[in-house]
Amino acid sequence: MGRVVALHGELYAREFGYDERFEALVAEIAAGFVNDFDPKRERCWIAQMDGEVVGSVFLVRASPAVAKLRLLIIHPNARGLGLGKRLTRACIAFAREKGYRKIVLWTQSHLAAARAIYKAEGFRKTASERHRSFGRNLVAETWELALH
Repeated sequence: MGRVVALHGELYAREFGYDERFEALVAEIAAGFVNDFDPKRERCWIAQMDGEVVGSVFLVRASPAVAKLRLLIIHPNARGLGLGKRLTRACIAFAREKGYRKIVLWTQSHLAAARAIYKAEGFRKTASERHRSFGRNLVAETWELALH
């Protein structure tokens, strides 16, 4: 979990200019997952290459019918291999298996690669809102996928 948190902090600072508050948010999400983990309804996938953490995604329970996709990230060394798509599909398959009706996620408008994966997998953007977070002016987006 520590490496997932650090990877987010490192990459978002370097690639997007996010400050340390982003890494703190990721640490809170990871701690919440560990402390409140429900193995019957939640999962995380952590991808490794040559012994190094190169990606992650989490699926957490938001309500009995709604799951939340969180912390999707792919290290630059592992990009272009379809890993983001595979991790996202693992979340969707698990959510369906566990009987969730919907998956929601929160992202930022400038995260083009992640947004392309979500769109390709059938997620729809349902809301957007300007905000200032992590030392930047951003546009947050909420995306949803109905599971049938």
